[in-house]
Amino acid sequence: MISLVQEPDKESMSYYPLFLELKGERVLVIGGGSVAQRKVEAMLSCGASIELVSRDLSPRLKALVESRKIKYLGERFREEHLEGAFLAIAATDDKRLNRMISEAARKKGMLINVVDQPSDCNFIVPSIVRRGDLLIAVSTSGKSPALAKAIRMRLEKEFGPEYETFVSLMGELRKQILSMGLSQDENTRIFTELVHSDLLDALACDDLGRAESILRHILPESLSVKAVIDGLRDE
Repeated sequence: MISLVQEPDKESMSYYPLFLELKGERVLVIGGGSVAQRKVEAMLSCGASIELVSRDLSPRLKALVESRKIKYLGERFREEHLEGAFLAIAATDDKRLNRMISEAARKKGMLINVVDQPSDCNFIVPSIVRRGDLLIAVSTSGKSPALAKAIRMRLEKEFGPEYETFVSLMGELRKQILSMGLSQDENTRIFTELVHSDLLDALACDDLGRAESILRHILPESLSVKAVIDGLRDE
């Protein structure tokens, strides 16, 4: 019998997708150029505590250091900088230094990403479409970042800003509906009908009257649709 299951090798191994909570976590970034800046700003928006090592800093990174939004550890990387860090990003233009940082981080069991050196990473950063709490990640497993970017740009056109409002609304409705003690089948029916209704289109057109009509048709009568719509108006 011929087996169709093959042992994964280094070249064919797939990545396991996941989302990390970085709020309050210490992150070390080595590098001070535009790539390091993008990494820093993205992780700051997720609540990470950033520490930076670099000889040169972009104007934006220098401003973040001066405003104490990130901590500057100096010009030269030292292995002790890794102590207590949750993950590290190596974004220098020195491949040998990046590899050394990767090896030191791996020995400590840390998460490490090395920009443009996938073989020195144990995680890679996907191309992201963000609409509030909706995150869509695109990755080619490091094979073609340019393709991942192109797909992300297509998705940005398809998933407009109304999705941010919709996800926020669904989160609030979910809390209220689950607190009502309805059956699991009824909860499932409500959530499924909301997702497959024309509510997204109404939000995209900023037609709150139509949105209110849709909600009244789907939600239990005991739930105040007016309060829900008033909440949308206040956003």
